[in-house]
Amino acid sequence: MDIKVYPSKLIGTLNAPSSKAYSQRMIIAAALAEGVSEISNLTVSKDISVSAAAMEALGATVHADEDTFTISGIKNPPAKADIDCCESGATLRFVIPIAAALGTESDFKGQGKLPQRPITPYIRELSAKGITFDPQGGLPLHMSGRLLPGEYKMEGDISSQFITGLLYALPLCDGDSSVKLTSVLQSKPYVDMTINALKRFGVEINETAENGLPVYNVKGGQKYTHCNISVEGDYSQAAFFYVANALGSEIEIKNLDKNTAQGDRAIVDIIASCGNELSPFTADVGDIPDLVPILTVLGCLTKGTSRIVNAARLKIKESDRLVDVARALNSIGGKVTAGDDFLEMQPVEKFTGGEVDACNDHRIVMSAAIAALSSDSPVIIKGAEAVNKSYPRFFEDYKALGGKFEIL
Repeated sequence: MDIKVYPSKLIGTLNAPSSKAYSQRMIIAAALAEGVSEISNLTVSKDISVSAAAMEALGATVHADEDTFTISGIKNPPAKADIDCCESGATLRFVIPIAAALGTESDFKGQGKLPQRPITPYIRELSAKGITFDPQGGLPLHMSGRLLPGEYKMEGDISSQFITGLLYALPLCDGDSSVKLTSVLQSKPYVDMTINALKRFGVEINETAENGLPVYNVKGGQKYTHCNISVEGDYSQAAFFYVANALGSEIEIKNLDKNTAQGDRAIVDIIASCGNELSPFTADVGDIPDLVPILTVLGCLTKGTSRIVNAARLKIKESDRLVDVARALNSIGGKVTAGDDFLEMQPVEKFTGGEVDACNDHRIVMSAAIAALSSDSPVIIKGAEAVNKSYPRFFEDYKALGGKFEIL
């Protein structure tokens, strides 16, 4: 689906969609819990459906009714499971160790760039703890065996999703375990969100430190308990509309928790640092990688050179976000330079309009739509259906706020 977006101004009230990261975590915890849990205020997207289907493949029952999921926890894990992670890196990395802890022989497959995204830390660590992989990386992947407790050493600068996956799985093992970081943990707020979600479902994780790096100590034999919970709003998605406000729109954004553990709440502080004059900024995105596409839009329109740093991991997202975000915004009049771990934005008065290839990346689609608000001419977004991955109603909300577009 291609969409032609016209320059305009967004005005009105927006209820931010529920946090995708929290939703996935709640669904997985509920599936591992004894009894029935109810998760409400849940925005259903492709990634959410994929995570739910993965847990159903492992024996949970998930009933979806509009914005509420009723989940019956796994009683008897299946001997074998076929798990299609589609393009969801979180689903793949969360579920591999969970299936291993349940002792379910599993076949994982995926689409898009997911088969090339790294799972090397799991291959190394889980292979030493009772799990057999074939092949030794990539998708499709066959896995068998039952996960053993013990000490797991994990890099912190590849993806926090590996730590999250282990924190879900290790409480199910018979003995105690620890997860020790061997490098600085990036995206730590996502691990904090995991620990928060686990606590709501009766699982305790003890965080300490060794050599200045986090260590997560996990008691074995813990029982997940059922829970009824409402998912808070998503700062990752609200960020697009916060930037729209910075560029002249007038949107009241609701359904957000000011005391959230979400790292992407940093968008509020970054915009505040720019002030009414839109002064340039430098943003370290080690903990907030999902903000990069929309921060790049903001950076193009500040009154000086803005920079995004510590961004190397963006090269292995749904697209090579450093290259593809730069290419997308440059195609509509931006002046963005992409390096190995940074983006640099030279100021432009406005975008010029043109055509954007979204590269099957939901966040590039939404960023281009916000860029179109401050453009001299319309912006054509090719592959706009990519928003279904995380925010299916994005263009409905955009239109309700006065955004102007047509489907080509």
